[in-house]
Amino acid sequence: MSGKKITEVNLPVTKEFIQTLKIGDEVSINGIIVTARDVAHKFMVEEKPEFLHEILRGTLIYHCGPVVKKEGGKWTIVAAGPTTSSREEPYQADVIGHYGVAGVIGKGGMGEKTLTGLVDHKAVYLHAIGGAGTLLAEKITEVAGVYKLEEFGSPEAFWVLRVKDFPAVVTMDSHGGSLHKEILERSRVNYEELIG
Repeated sequence: MSGKKITEVNLPVTKEFIQTLKIGDEVSINGIIVTARDVAHKFMVEEKPEFLHEILRGTLIYHCGPVVKKEGGKWTIVAAGPTTSSREEPYQADVIGHYGVAGVIGKGGMGEKTLTGLVDHKAVYLHAIGGAGTLLAEKITEVAGVYKLEEFGSPEAFWVLRVKDFPAVVTMDSHGGSLHKEILERSRVNYEELIG
């Protein structure tokens, strides 16, 4: 991260706090986050399990299939890099709204449906560092729980992780701002100038 001010995000958070975050803000996350990928998102939308409400309300979903190991009956995370978020585009806005999720951590950004959901439900999208799975795993201080491990398998299970000083950047905010959209539009203009 650069030398600019880093905002601490202590989970769970309120919608009022989320609205203070703007695209480009660098954050340091503390508290409980929950991993969820393709199978988990489909399950949340189709089955709407009640047990997840308490776990997800006011916290962050992390698009991540962590590499885990179990020693002496205790789980540890070996690597926890972000996975591509666009795969969850069909589900994300509904999941955020239904469970009161404060935001999502992933990589690559998300589309218009999710951006509208972030505005409607006062949530954010946070970009984590791709290719830094081992370094990000060092920010996980505890595996607080795991759900649907047997049914979904390790990468797709809901891992409940306590993190400290987990770094990310706000790239989609609750006000409709999207760095991903801005960069795409700028790239399109540059391309047209080059071929024009």
